[in-house]
Amino acid sequence: MNRSSVRLFPPLLLVATGLLLACVPLSDWTPAPEPSAAPPAIAGSPCGLEPWPAPTVPAKIPGYTEYDAATRLHMTGTYQEIDIESYRLRVTGLVDTPLALTYEELRCLPRVEASPVLVCPGFFEDRATWAGVPIRELLARAGVQAEAKKVLFVAADGYANSLSMEAALDPSIFLAYEWEGEPLPRLHGFPLRVVLPGVDGGQWTKWVVEVQVK
Repeated sequence: MNRSSVRLFPPLLLVATGLLLACVPLSDWTPAPEPSAAPPAIAGSPCGLEPWPAPTVPAKIPGYTEYDAATRLHMTGTYQEIDIESYRLRVTGLVDTPLALTYEELRCLPRVEASPVLVCPGFFEDRATWAGVPIRELLARAGVQAEAKKVLFVAADGYANSLSMEAALDPSIFLAYEWEGEPLPRLHGFPLRVVLPGVDGGQWTKWVVEVQVK
């Protein structure tokens, strides 16, 4: 074999190898796994919405059922201060895919708006327009398992309230992140509160941090 043959052999080998690979059925070929990488940081809203600043911290925390003149709503529950940068809404329990959603990711999901009366029997009736993500949208994305019977909403202060699975799938039930076209006020549940039209206001869980499917 002369020197020119030696120089030509490697290119010919590469061509032959390429032809052989091209003949491998696609179903039998498995690409090498991509190297793992940290997910990119979300700057503002991942779906192009204008990012919302977190509502201001209230200068005064009203007493229980005390009227909040700034929002025309009554204060109930134990006030919670939540850092929106580290906040994640977790959907856990009897689901195929547990979720951990940022505030801005929640805003990218299908949105509903309603103006039900918030009634605390014997104390007050508040009227406002709320908007947010339907519970059934979250459940659909997580994949509810067949044996699941109810949905539990857990607040940052430890308060929890549950709904039957049938009720939770009602399209009128949602987690509100918006009040009167603005971010939900901190006093009234920021970043999320449950909105349950026609249901006692004591079940409108505020400062929601987790949805447990049971």
